[in-house]
Amino acid sequence: MVFRLLEDVLIFPDTALAEPDGLLAIGGDLSVERLHLAYQSGIFPWFSEGEPILWYAPHERCVIYPDRLKISKSMRKVLQSYMFKITVNEAFENVIKHCSITPRIGQDGTWITTEMQQAYIKLHEKGLAHSVEVWQDDKLVGGLYGVKINNVFCGESMFSLVSNASKVALVHLSKNMGFDLIDCQLPNEHLMSLGAEMISREEYLKKLTSL
Repeated sequence: MVFRLLEDVLIFPDTALAEPDGLLAIGGDLSVERLHLAYQSGIFPWFSEGEPILWYAPHERCVIYPDRLKISKSMRKVLQSYMFKITVNEAFENVIKHCSITPRIGQDGTWITTEMQQAYIKLHEKGLAHSVEVWQDDKLVGGLYGVKINNVFCGESMFSLVSNASKVALVHLSKNMGFDLIDCQLPNEHLMSLGAEMISREEYLKKLTSL
């Protein structure tokens, strides 16, 4: 059953009631308060330009345990070469902008609408959303962003303008930022090749609420 949210009522239904594809609710707004409550509840917004706000709570979650991230020999050489400079929270707006405009195979357009960008920038200004930036010759060439809930990093998107840049950002996130779990939301072949795995919604919610 899909629930309709009201803009003046800050509440979400039980995630166990989500549709088989994870769709839980429609409507509401993208205020800092609602977004924060959504992520605390294991829910995230995902919709395209022109659509109403759609809220998802998948029955299975694609996640990466930082200590299980697969780093190939070639990737280790890249990391050891120091060809990239890595920063955190120094260019959040640029990262989310690049994530919205970087072409992706099999994807027409972007779900990171202007409205979504503005909402996550506000989350960042409140200290709730974070970015990892990858630089080469003082140019931003890769990065990722997401929302921190306790010791879980709820990843939203990443981009890469040169080979391996987004992987470098993911390695830094996994190995240097102290998270117990990285939430990738939905699986794809690339994530699974890096060591991502599927866990139940119940297990995910336990990780999300543990301190």
